[in-house]
Amino acid sequence: MTRRPYGLVCPISHACEFLEPRWTIQILTELWNGSTRFNDIRKGVGNVSSALLSRRLKEMEALGLVERVEDEATGTISYFRTEKSIRLEPAMNALAEWAQCNIEAEIALADVDVSTLMWAVRRKIDLAELPRRRAVIRFHFREDPPPRCPHYWFVVEPGSDLPHFREDPPPRCPHYWFVVEPGSDLPELCSLDPGRDVDLYVETGVVSLGAILEGRSSIEREKERGGLFLIGDLGLARSMDRWLRISVYAALEGIVQLP
Repeated sequence: MTRRPYGLVCPISHACEFLEPRWTIQILTELWNGSTRFNDIRKGVGNVSSALLSRRLKEMEALGLVERVEDEATGTISYFRTEKSIRLEPAMNALAEWAQCNIEAEIALADVDVSTLMWAVRRKIDLAELPRRRAVIRFHFREDPPPRCPHYWFVVEPGSDLPHFREDPPPRCPHYWFVVEPGSDLPELCSLDPGRDVDLYVETGVVSLGAILEGRSSIEREKERGGLFLIGDLGLARSMDRWLRISVYAALEGIVQLP
């Protein structure tokens, strides 16, 4: 760590000096959620480069927050929380509960990354609630949020009466597929068409789906307000509230709901 310390006689400040570097809390949360491999941690954390994640893991190991374990037979590296990190669970739970009840839903979900959201959904799919056969579920995001600061150009050509106006093309609407095979532990997440017949088409938005997962809205409410459309297998559509598990923090009282 090269940051300048606060220099305060304050236990809260001491904790911040350990936990403040960007991505530290997110990495600990992802380890808490069960990821142990570098690539899985990166997918779960989201917009962090491999170099920064590697550096942060080394720093956290030096601070005693993370244990790095190498499998001598395969050379595979895994990362685990230490007892010091596990003792942070009450504090992290308190942060999550505070966020659920005090941060407006639109603000909390404004900048959610689509691919990271899909990685979270992958972990939330309860395979025991799905048919005992192959099932393919396609998610289509019709509202991939545009950049907050779009670019525009005026091109002025000699002799022209008016400048030519051009703007950025609209953002693409990404598709993701979950392929569930009988006996698998987790669904396979694909960003390219896996070439399988789709059983259920899910059309939604990042904010709508994020709100469902966090308990800031519900499947029925999003269907009513046009934030979620389900087309295809009626059994899968009707049981979505069973096979898509929501956050453990969704049952709190006083959660700020999506308007």
